[in-house]
Amino acid sequence: MSDYSLYPWQAVPWRALTANLSQLPHALLLTGAAGIGKRRFAERLAAMLLCESADRRAAPCGVCDGCRWFAAGNHPDYRVLAPQDEADETAEDAKPAKKKSALITVDDIRDLGDFVNLTAHRGGNRITLVYPAEAMNTAAANAFLKTLEEPPAGARFILVSHQWRRLLPTIRSRCRVFPLPMPVPELAARWLGEQGVVNPQLHLAHSGGAPLAALDDASAEWLPWRTKLLDALASPGGLDVIGLAAEYDRAKVEMTLIVDWLQKWVHDLVAFSMAGKVRYYPDRSEALARLAPRAAELPRFAERLIDARRLATHPLNARLNIEALLYDYLAALKGATLKGERR
Repeated sequence: MSDYSLYPWQAVPWRALTANLSQLPHALLLTGAAGIGKRRFAERLAAMLLCESADRRAAPCGVCDGCRWFAAGNHPDYRVLAPQDEADETAEDAKPAKKKSALITVDDIRDLGDFVNLTAHRGGNRITLVYPAEAMNTAAANAFLKTLEEPPAGARFILVSHQWRRLLPTIRSRCRVFPLPMPVPELAARWLGEQGVVNPQLHLAHSGGAPLAALDDASAEWLPWRTKLLDALASPGGLDVIGLAAEYDRAKVEMTLIVDWLQKWVHDLVAFSMAGKVRYYPDRSEALARLAPRAAELPRFAERLIDARRLATHPLNARLNIEALLYDYLAALKGATLKGERR
């Protein structure tokens, strides 16, 4: 990390957290929505805890040996615990291809043990950043809990979580929970405008108010695919389920994206039917108003999408899953039984 600067909306929580560094616990859990800059906040805190300047007050100095090591990405007393690349055993090449694992495993925790229990190279703290903390599977979480319960002297942990309720209650109870708030829309929109984003309010809406997600939204390669899906959802009478599912399957559009777009569309349809409000797709208000009278059964479909989101990263048949979700959407609009409904 070479950029120690905070995002504009992080100044107040930073001052609150660092008012008395000596009182920071050995384990801190930063929570908040994805796309608001929690990782940069965590990295700045790690850099400050590893800074060797005697007069540091509100930020890492950036010039001491500790800061230079950290900026170069090879500080010996800093580790990032995150989902690792794992070998794809189905690869036909002599050298296995790599695919990204969605989990932090118990082996990752065991590998961390040597680092945590060693004496600090620089004579200060040993910092472990866990990102995202909810990526630990059950075995990894239980193994990590043992480290939190009896931390070696000088070992500090900064956990970052988008979905902190998925963490073991025993892990949460051993951390100081520090929520990072969503920035006010005006500040977020101004920052996005400074980054060159056109119509920042719309991209903020698409991203639920998270500025970094909105920045990605403005330039994402998948934008035409979201537009295509929303067009189809807005005109259910002409929705070609099989053809559309085949297109998304051929294009390898991530299932997590498709489920996310569906969830936001359903949220807006239900919200419009109940209160006349739109959160995610204000540019689709006309279509949402037209379909809102048919939204009575969509909460059932929303529950179906919760299950689909949990399975989105599993190696299932994407085309069949997309077909099932679209058929269930049409069924919900008609008030019919959903094929994939939870019992």
